[in-house]
Amino acid sequence: MALYAELTVEHKDVVERFSQEHELALTLQRTFLPASLPESPGVELAVRYLPAAATAEIGGDFYEAVDTPHGLLLAVGDVVGHSIQAAVVMGQLRHALRAYAAQGHPPHVLLEHLDHLLGLHQPGWTTSVCIVLIEPGNARVHVANAGHLPPLLLSPGCPPRYLREHGPMLGIGLPHPPAVGHPVAPGSRLLMVTDGLVETRNSSLYDRLELLAATAGAGPAEPEALCTELVETFAAEHEDDIIVFAARLRPPRP
Repeated sequence: MALYAELTVEHKDVVERFSQEHELALTLQRTFLPASLPESPGVELAVRYLPAAATAEIGGDFYEAVDTPHGLLLAVGDVVGHSIQAAVVMGQLRHALRAYAAQGHPPHVLLEHLDHLLGLHQPGWTTSVCIVLIEPGNARVHVANAGHLPPLLLSPGCPPRYLREHGPMLGIGLPHPPAVGHPVAPGSRLLMVTDGLVETRNSSLYDRLELLAATAGAGPAEPEALCTELVETFAAEHEDDIIVFAARLRPPRP
């Protein structure tokens, strides 16, 4: 009985320590994410971030929205791996992205700068990042993608469409192709996610992306409500970090 009691106490201590470490890790991770989203004429933004619940190790999922000289820039990325260091790398990349974007670099040049930064200061780490630049007037977007899931364009009266421009992940040192422009109709919505929302053990990624497109296409027009519905539909038993980032575009008021 004494041995059983001792093991019970040890188990309780381990559980409490795990819980404390997990909470500390989540607190650290949240400090690396934006405190708020910018307000841009004619653009409504909403985001949901859900940390992986099953491990004390934290991931490197991140998002960003920043006003630039050429329009509103949106980004979603995922540092490969789960650890405190992955979160640190994520924080470095996000802050660098903000700084480079404020200087007015086009999306593919931003990716090249981030790739160089990652190779110089964090060799061995790889990251996927998708960047969408919304032009002033909100009638055109430019997509540059470094190995990330493609953004989904939801245009009024049209079927959902993934913008499948693609390039190599960051950290590999390969060149990145220029961003590709797409016209967007008034009222169009953009959806950017990380793989934790759609990857499961029992379904193919293709099938899950198709389901996501169908669900989002039939979902609410308001970004906040859309994010809520997608999280409720897809994230019931998520094992990885999840980011759902939605935008609705309208012509700015005169």
